[in-house]
This record gives sequence, structure tokens and C-alpha cells, in this order.
Amino acid sequence: MTQSCFLIPILLSSILHAFSFWGMRGLRMIMWTILLVLAILHRASSHGIQPLSRIAIHKATLALDNLAYVKASPTVLGLNGQNTEWVTVEYSSPNPSMDDWIGVFSPANFSASTCPAENPRVYPPLLCSAPIKFQYANYTSPDYKVNGKGSLKLQLINQRSDFSFALFSNGFLNPKLVAVSNTVSFANPNAPVYPRLAQGKQWDEMTVTWTSGYGIDEAEPFVQWGPKGGQQQHSPAVTLTFERSSVCGAPARTVGWRDPGYIHTSFLKELWPNRVYTYKLGHRLFNSTYVWSQEYQFRASPFPGQNSLQRVVIFGDMGKDEADGSNEYNNFQRGSLNTTKQLIKDLKNIDIVFHIGDICYANGYISQWDQFTAQIEPVASAVPYMLASGNHERDWPGTGSFYENNDSGGECGVLAETMFFVPAENRAKYWYSTDYGMFRFCIADSEHDWREGTEQYKFIEHCLASVDRQKQPWLVFLAHRVLGYSSDLSYAVEGSFGEPMAKENLQKLWQKYKVDIAIYGHAHNYERTCPIYENQCTDNEKRYYKGTLKGTIHVVAGGAGASLSPFTTLKTKWSLFRDYDYGFVKLTAFDHSNLLFEYKKSSDGKVYDSFRISRDYRDILACTVDSCPPTTLAS
Repeated sequence: MTQSCFLIPILLSSILHAFSFWGMRGLRMIMWTILLVLAILHRASSHGIQPLSRIAIHKATLALDNLAYVKASPTVLGLNGQNTEWVTVEYSSPNPSMDDWIGVFSPANFSASTCPAENPRVYPPLLCSAPIKFQYANYTSPDYKVNGKGSLKLQLINQRSDFSFALFSNGFLNPKLVAVSNTVSFANPNAPVYPRLAQGKQWDEMTVTWTSGYGIDEAEPFVQWGPKGGQQQHSPAVTLTFERSSVCGAPARTVGWRDPGYIHTSFLKELWPNRVYTYKLGHRLFNSTYVWSQEYQFRASPFPGQNSLQRVVIFGDMGKDEADGSNEYNNFQRGSLNTTKQLIKDLKNIDIVFHIGDICYANGYISQWDQFTAQIEPVASAVPYMLASGNHERDWPGTGSFYENNDSGGECGVLAETMFFVPAENRAKYWYSTDYGMFRFCIADSEHDWREGTEQYKFIEHCLASVDRQKQPWLVFLAHRVLGYSSDLSYAVEGSFGEPMAKENLQKLWQKYKVDIAIYGHAHNYERTCPIYENQCTDNEKRYYKGTLKGTIHVVAGGAGASLSPFTTLKTKWSLFRDYDYGFVKLTAFDHSNLLFEYKKSSDGKVYDSFRISRDYRDILACTVDSCPPTTLAS
């Protein structure tokens, strides 16, 4: 049955109501609207491309005006293989107002019906089809309120479907649809896009994960790769996706749902350490034609213990932002573009990246994972981009998360576990270890129970205990929430200066196995402590540590993009440096004896805090408080 059939009784009812209330004048007004709607529906049935063809007009609040329009150009993007393009959107309204806005929708056929918020994680505009992004109509057109004409330059990324642009009046809370544009699409919306590298479960393995619109019943995914300038080979890829029923609640399961496409991962094995490899993403269609991405390259990881220059960047809570200034749901990561730009600018001096939780803050608006992977593509396609799980990826009531809140917006870990590869034994338990040359990284999942006696606690101890410190002297512990020390106001108010119960359960492990540095996100700022154990500084030095460290240096690096969080005014002896600004940290291992730590601001990439560690293997072996078994005169 066509939508015209559904509309007939509604339109007749509208005619009778208009006549009884306004007489002939009202009848003329409603007839103009009927003619416009019927014309739109006729075009939809004859061409199948008009976005209004699937709008739930019988439920939507409409203010359709035949004098209003929205036009978008160009209509076909990516003709030269680009996955990101700029579009010009022009629009006009005979009744402009300051709260008119333009929404970007994909797929182009969307629902303009109003869907009420089901929980506090569902934000306005409260449409049943959440726009990918939106902007006020007067954003770059200050005279819009006067002349009703405006235009926007908007950036689109390839997201496996077409786009349309809609003009709404009456603000975000009770939007009224005024006009909808023509459709815009990429030449191949199914193309393989946004590769992200990650270390495999073996040191000589690199994984490549990407997104496409091709299911395994349409094409065979693979990676063509080999040494730069050398012979190339094909490695097949596994393919994952998920359904609406896979996620746990609103908005991920309702207004924020969007088909995620297909996520492919290929495993490139038996790599030579530090050799440069090139690769291309490929799909072999069943008509024997091929679809290719552009060519990328990466440098293979050093073998465990390899003595070479090794540079590691670590941060948390970056999120994503729109280069065109648009708004989006959960729009509070304005620092993320600067952080991303600094990483791209210094990419030749970065070997591996750790993003330790609160990845993109999609919070259930699933299209934003595409936006995030597009934003980090220049980095993640060139160096391993390793993740830790945060509250905005995992937490949801009744799903086994340690913290019973709704911070993930119903994602309950599904997006992070599918969109990125990590070398965990079970990605639903997002803890793992990974070796990079002279480094051993133990990555905890702060959103699952880490207390003594739990499965994760046993993993943490095994990770710390099993490293050969003669070959890998630099031992680093990573987690999203601050399981150590922080002067963030939220922790100070609790009186815990970190996650409650965390230090009591974990600090004996850090001390026993002589963890050098523990780095966290969650608190949106930067802070560094002295080497510390049981709330006491074990060294009064601040910049240059020689010999045995005697404690663990705790660092909060959660200021990569999300809105900043303040510090307490209380002064603690263990807090050496605080910065209420956006930034990230970098570790540089020059050899087995010398490590440089740097904190850089995202605004300019300059170093604002640093320290060095210089020591020999015997200094690691030396006993400190609670780091060796107790001895007596008898022993």
C-alpha cells in the first residue's frame, strides 16, 4: 500500500477542520499544502529518490512551504576516490527565524516524526531519525533573519548511504519540517574506508580493520600487502557486523540506530621488525571485478627487547568534532581536532598510539563512529592505534559493567569491540597486554571489576609479573578511569583522589612488580605525581630520576578533546604538575637505560612538562618497600 493511501483520510480530516475553523481562507491554505505533499509523493513514486518519500508525514509536525527550498551541490561525491568532500547547501524560507536550522540526514530518506526522549542520554533534536549533524541556518548567513536566504559549506564523509539536507523551523525541541533538498551521494558508497591498524597477538603481526558496505554474500574482503617496493600478497579478512538487537538501549537501539555496515579485519603475519610495508584494502566482487582503496603504508613493530628509538603517544577522552563547525549529539569535544592535527603533524615521530577510553563519545548515536574513524584515519592507517575501554563505550545497567550507569547510550561495548581490534583473549573483556620493543603495556578494563581475586586482577598480575625487565625495562600500566591518583574535583569531593577501592586493591601489584608509569584518562585534564606508594612520595626529585625509582609515577592524560574538568583547590604533596588544558603525553625510549616523558599541549604541540628516567638493569632488581619478599636474619 502506498503512502498516498495512508494520507487520504488525514488530508480529508484536515480539510474539514480548516473549513470549520477558518472558513474559505483556511481551506485555501490547507489545499496549497495538500498539493505540495501530493506532488512530492508523485515524484517519490516515479523516481524513488526523493527524501520525503519515507518521512512519516502522518505523524510529523509539518510547515511545508512551496516558497521554501534547500539545494545541495555537487550531487555526486568521490569521483576521484575521495572519502571526504565538501558540499554547498543553499536554502530559502519565506518565514525565517533565528531558531531555523539545517539537518544532515543519511540515509536520505528519513523520519521527521518526533520521538520523545526515553532516558537522559537521548538529546534534542528529538527526531525519530537522528540527524548526523546540524547547524543553525544563520551560522554563516547573518542576514538570514531579514532576507530568508542562507548557505552552508558542510563536510561529508563516505558512510555507505546517500544524504539529504532538511530545513526546520521552531528550534530543536519541537522542530517543524519546512523543506528538504535533493539527494547527494558518493560515487561508490560501499567503498572500503578508514583503515585502522592494531598490534596483533604476536609481536610480528599487524591487523588492519576497515569499514565497507560489502557483505560476504557480495564480495570477498582482503588486504594486498608486502614490503615497500617488494612482492605483494593477499591476506583474507574476517567480517563482522551487528544488528539493532545487539545493542542494549536508547538511543543506540532507537533514534540513534544506523546500519554500521561491515567491519573487516585482516591479519598480516611474519613481519620483519621495523620494515616498511605498503597495503591496500580490496574487495573482489562476484562478477570478478575489484574495488580498491588508496595505498597506505606502515612500519612493522620492533621485536620485544629490540634496542632502537621507540616513541609512544598516550591520551584519553578525545572524541571527535566537525571541521565545518556543525553541531552533533554529545557535542562537547572541541579540543579533539587540535589533538588530531598535532598527531598528524608529528606523525613521522610517532610509532604507536594508545587511546585509553572514551573513544568518540557517540553515546548511542552510531553514525558518529564513522565520523571518528574518518577523523583519525591519517594516524590510525599509519601506526597501530590501540584502545582501552571507557565508561562511554561500555557502561549500561544490567549488562555486567562494574559501574551501573547509562554512559554508553546503550552501546554496552558492542561498538568499540566491533569497530576496532585489540589483542584481547575475549573482546567483551577488554583487557590485554602488548609488547612494543623495550616497552611492556598492561591495559586494564576499568569498566569491569578489577578488585583483588577477580579474573581481571589475575590478568593484571600475570601481565606485570611475566615481563623480562632485562629486555623490556619500561613497564607501563594503562586504564581509563583513574585507578591511581588524581586531584580532579570530582574525585576530591569523594575524598578518594581516584576511583574508590582502586589504590587499596592495585597499589601492591604496582609496587611489587615495579611499574614505572601508570597513565589514565577519565578526568579531563593533565596531572603528574611524584613516584608514589601508599600516598607517600618515594623520591623528592621532580625532573630527573636516576637509579631505582622506588614507586610508580601516576599520570592523568584525559584532556585530549572532551570539555575540561577542574581541579580541587586542595594541595597534595604528591601532585607535581597540573594543567587545565587540552593535551597528550609522549614516551620516548632511547635505549634500555634512558626514557623521556613529555606532556604536550594540543594547541601548539609544545612541551609543557617533562621528566627523564636513567637507570641500569640492576636498579630494577634492587629491593624497595614491599617490592621484594620479606627477609629475616635467619633467611
